[in-house]
Amino acid sequence: MDVNKPNKVTRTYTQKLLAEPSRVFPLLCPVREAEWLERWKPIIVRSQSGFAEVGCVITTPASPHNAIWYVTRHEPKDFFVEMIKISPAVTACELSIQLSGTPDGCEAIVTYTHLSLGLEGDLFVADFTEEFYRAFMQDWEKRLNFFLRTGTMFISGDRE
Repeated sequence: MDVNKPNKVTRTYTQKLLAEPSRVFPLLCPVREAEWLERWKPIIVRSQSGFAEVGCVITTPASPHNAIWYVTRHEPKDFFVEMIKISPAVTACELSIQLSGTPDGCEAIVTYTHLSLGLEGDLFVADFTEEFYRAFMQDWEKRLNFFLRTGTMFISGDRE
């Protein structure tokens, strides 16, 4: 048995989104993300409703093995979603998103916690810096706001 103190990193970022939570929350779904997030290509989605819900399972392309996502909490009334992502032999990740209304739309508090599962995970955790995470979240924020404004996907190379 291999029992060790976890090597992990947690990052949180608050996105400023240009629509009310009731409009944004349905887009935080493995099926609906494909409408606004370039390169988001789920391989399998298992869901009673066809959308995000507790118990929904998604697989996405990853290396060395496809990632498995499992929705653990889905609370539309509170605009909260949480999922676990397992990247076999790399990391176990918890993702949570909490929306709250603002005068200009809403804020999304997005938190990722990555826990290493081995050597590849240690490298991933080391590279998951605050600067990397901020750039990742700002790109996601830009793409979602573009979709909220235009109803179309922002494609890399497009100008806003």
